[in-house]
Amino acid sequence: MSDPNDPMAEIRASFFIECEELLEALQDGLQALDDGDDDPETINIVFRAVHSIKGGAGAFGLEALVRFAHRFETVLDEVRAGRMSPDTEARKIFFQCADHLSDLVRISRDEGPLPDEVTANLLGLLNGLLGEDAAHEEDEAEDEEIEFQPATLSLDLDLGGGDEDDDTALPALDPLPETGGSGYVIKFKPDNDLYETGNEPFHMLRSLSEMGECVITCHADDLPELDALAPENAYLSWTIELDADVDEAEISAAFEFVEGLCTLDIKKKSNVMEVGDEKPVTNTNPTATCESDAPAENSEAEATEKAPEMKNDVEATQTTPQADEKSTEATPSKAPTASTAPAKASAPAAAKSVVRVDLDRIERLVNLVGELVINQAMLSQSLERSGLSPHSDAMNGLEEFQRLTRDIQDSVMMIRAQPVKSLFQRMSRIVREASAAVGKDVRLHTEGEGTEVDKTVIERLADPLTHMIRNAVDHGLENSEDRVAAGKPEQGRVYLTAAHRSGRVVIEVSDDGGGINRPKVLQIATDKGLVSPEASLSDTEIDNLLFLPGFSTATVVSDLSGRGVGMDVVRTSIQSLGGRISISSTPGEGTTFSISLPLTLAVLDGMVVQVADETLVLPLNVVIETLTLTGADVEMVKPGAHVVRVRSGFVPLFDLGKELGYREPINDYEGSVVLLIAHEDGSRAALIIDSIQDQRQVVIKGLDDSFYRAPGIAAATILGDGQIALILDTSDIITNAIGTSGPASAQSSAGLSV
Repeated sequence: MSDPNDPMAEIRASFFIECEELLEALQDGLQALDDGDDDPETINIVFRAVHSIKGGAGAFGLEALVRFAHRFETVLDEVRAGRMSPDTEARKIFFQCADHLSDLVRISRDEGPLPDEVTANLLGLLNGLLGEDAAHEEDEAEDEEIEFQPATLSLDLDLGGGDEDDDTALPALDPLPETGGSGYVIKFKPDNDLYETGNEPFHMLRSLSEMGECVITCHADDLPELDALAPENAYLSWTIELDADVDEAEISAAFEFVEGLCTLDIKKKSNVMEVGDEKPVTNTNPTATCESDAPAENSEAEATEKAPEMKNDVEATQTTPQADEKSTEATPSKAPTASTAPAKASAPAAAKSVVRVDLDRIERLVNLVGELVINQAMLSQSLERSGLSPHSDAMNGLEEFQRLTRDIQDSVMMIRAQPVKSLFQRMSRIVREASAAVGKDVRLHTEGEGTEVDKTVIERLADPLTHMIRNAVDHGLENSEDRVAAGKPEQGRVYLTAAHRSGRVVIEVSDDGGGINRPKVLQIATDKGLVSPEASLSDTEIDNLLFLPGFSTATVVSDLSGRGVGMDVVRTSIQSLGGRISISSTPGEGTTFSISLPLTLAVLDGMVVQVADETLVLPLNVVIETLTLTGADVEMVKPGAHVVRVRSGFVPLFDLGKELGYREPINDYEGSVVLLIAHEDGSRAALIIDSIQDQRQVVIKGLDDSFYRAPGIAAATILGDGQIALILDTSDIITNAIGTSGPASAQSSAGLSV
């Protein structure tokens, strides 16, 4: 394991964080390519992601990662140059290689054992795409030893020459060649940022030397005295005299990955004025460029990074000496035009800065905000009890304090919020692996990848979604023959969507398969003793049998299913997040699993109510209206089942105190206070309470596993007076009420939709 005290440890950790962003860009590019986007820039994005990972890996000596990324990059370069067409089989191999590259990055980070057999198999597939001759040439190029003999430079000597007897003196310098003929004069001066992003001028200079005959001059005039030298600064610059039959775009392409990180000037020799009286260091060997001490890496491990938008244009190109020389080439049609002004001036106007912060620090900030909300509630309650005038300075200050508290809370929640895109990308891999395991042709369609959810929720959703995706592929979708016989496309489809609804996030996993075979499910549940043979179950109740522990419809135990674990784990995991899961299925058309989750696990806006001398909190976003009942508002559809008239319709009525077991059902509804509740699926219900106390922000406190998880109870909170109040899950309360007291059948007979 790496030494945590090693100064390179933070830089190494920063590299692996950047790899996550590059792998995400790689998956995006491959998905766009698979969707038919054959734009050259799409290929460039994919190529640059692999190239940048390879460059960074080479800096840390991760040879296995470098070798695999290099071969992957070589194949992508063939596509980029138009010498290879990314057909269906090639795209399939590219996805497999991207998955394996992700594994190698993770294994290299954790210093685990390398999957050499898998690497060898994929390298064989890549070689098959290249062809035997090209693959053989690549192998020879990788094994080649490149001799590198740096030029010596003494900072204490006159750059114009030295004592003939001094071994450290530079050789006599040749004058600059004439500048009048054909060719180009390129002036290249790196900025400090170029070194901080892991780039190395040597690779650009070598690329230029391959275009034709060139003379490379290193200017060291800006080098300070040794004691004043800052290792992170760029002091050297170069003038390159290039005699080659190339256009300016090809020269600019050599600097594509450092655009905006250097000053670059490319001119025809005929347009260059006579060179001034400098004392340059000149050498015609591009591998012997004059360099100062290597710039040290940022000791703070690049706390402030370039935004992902910038990384598409500026990528790390640091590679090992054995790296393929083609890696610095670029597609001529996409290369930037030659610049007659500093390149930085033509760079994007402003790039967002991203600060990477340890998650523990954010969690501590969230906890402090929770305490702030509680103390604000305590202060509000104390001032209200003091009898101060609502227009007093203290009450006005309290209102401002409440506003600031809300702003701080919203800002902290935004820090924790992340799009579900990374989670959805992981599910793409699950679909590929599961479909290959069962021999089905399956494609994943995603929607709402930008939907933001609390980071904690995203991390804990990975396992439940994995189970559901595998179930959809294994059980939900028919095999190709059955699909064709049913008039469906041979390729099965799995849909993964996310959206915000009614203050919650709803994630749905659906397929276009055969739907749930309810007679089979009921028979299996009866055979396993999970259901009484005399039981009469509705379609919804049969569907919910899938969540019972030990239930499985698989006839053969496989790597994916058959052991009776999975969906019960899914429901438990979702409930632990304060969410719920439901199923809807149509025979012959498919099945949809819908997960509803809170946006955050920290703070919510709640309505504090009183029921049978108990203080409870309901999420404010589900309450759409409050009512006071009259005798004419309530209708009984059968004993124990009532509905309330709300304008032009009827809504089922539930006594919250009775449903929670706090009291016996009330007999007279006259004057009762009712909350009209609406859920994300469009259903509505009315809950009878005793009184409304307040509306306020409350801090969510999860219930320990040692507590019995009663239906309808989502979490708890601490109120301003120190009292503990339960936070309700109204949907769970109504679902359980429908299943026990029987108003569902009454509503059906009355033609009501709940």
